Amino acid sequence: MNSGVVSWLILGLIAGTVAKVLLPGRDPGGILGTALIGVAGAFLGGWLSATFLDRPVSDNVVDPALWVAAVAGSLVLLVAYRIFFGHSRERR
Repeated sequence: MNSGVVSWLILGLIAGTVAKVLLPGRDPGGILGTALIGVAGAFLGGWLSATFLDRPVSDNVVDPALWVAAVAGSLVLLVAYRIFFGHSRERR
């Protein structure tokens, strides 16, 4: 596996954790769901940054702008996930 892909996966896992800390609550899917949202959010944040903010994504994982984009993308996906799937369990 390419080291860039591994870096993005690690970035996504950390971004998902940060998004979960910033937006606490009970989510269906638990820790695995949060991790997947973080990875997808990192890719989404990078794409949004490159597309709309004209800030190309670099391979430099220590770039603060990349971390902000990854966490922002994770927050967007976490909110969307809660909107669409947050009430799928019965409340007790």
